[in-house]
Amino acid sequence: MYDVVILTDNRYINPIEKDWYINQVLLEDKLLKTELENYNLKVCKKDWADPVFDWSNTKFAIFRTTWDYFDRFKDFFSWIEKTKNKTEFINSSDIIKWNIDKHYLIDLEKKGINIASTIFVEKGDKTNLKNLFKKTKWKKAVIKPAISGAARHTYLIDTDSYEEYEELFQKLINEKCMLFQVFLSDIKIFGEISLILIDGEYTHAVRKIAKKGDFRVQDDHGGIVTPHTATISEIEFAEKCIKNCPYNPLYARVDIVYDNNKKLSLSELELIEPELWFRNNKHSVKKMANVIFKKITQ
Repeated sequence: MYDVVILTDNRYINPIEKDWYINQVLLEDKLLKTELENYNLKVCKKDWADPVFDWSNTKFAIFRTTWDYFDRFKDFFSWIEKTKNKTEFINSSDIIKWNIDKHYLIDLEKKGINIASTIFVEKGDKTNLKNLFKKTKWKKAVIKPAISGAARHTYLIDTDSYEEYEELFQKLINEKCMLFQVFLSDIKIFGEISLILIDGEYTHAVRKIAKKGDFRVQDDHGGIVTPHTATISEIEFAEKCIKNCPYNPLYARVDIVYDNNKKLSLSELELIEPELWFRNNKHSVKKMANVIFKKITQ
């Protein structure tokens, strides 16, 4: 019986070829595994889709680098349903179901959390980009799926270029819900701030900066990640986001951008398998291991 299984995907189980990206993924998982083992816990790392492993053979399973589920949503949710009664998920399956669909932004906005102005174009809606720009009078907008990850099908469009995306947009809204969201220009200037919270408490932050000519800040899209000293207002905003969740996540990443009125706004609330940059702050991984240890021994 294992105390904890660290969930990953098959690309990060003993990879033969490694690059900078794979190495940092492996490092993040190793840091958590080491800290958990320091509590004399029995820990292993498994592909969430492992067809052989008996999930009733572990007390807890923590989502960390399960980054192939973006392309396997049906398989992923089927596995969660089959497995959630065999072990305890961190974060829980209820949190995952709520957080995986960006409609959660509406829930938080209703509780006073500032988000970028957004229109949810539901699957099958009869509209087009021309009408959306006309309705909002925005000059630039971002379109992206309500359920997605890693900036998949995320595009920056404007009143001069939207026509070249119309056919794709129509195809997408026939298949899924899409967000039509005002573009926050500071994302290309200052970038996006990610604040990490463990058990509801802030531990550290990074700033993600898009490469020149892009707006996507993820490092796998060429973005740069640098440590960030969060201001008191940024920390308070992130903590407010977590306090207004309908659940209590053990770990969270709050992505914020200064909006076009220079106010803090929630870009994404990442509660499933976010990059947490443990390598930048060893206290955070120690805190996570301690919280998990207390859950196991309570």
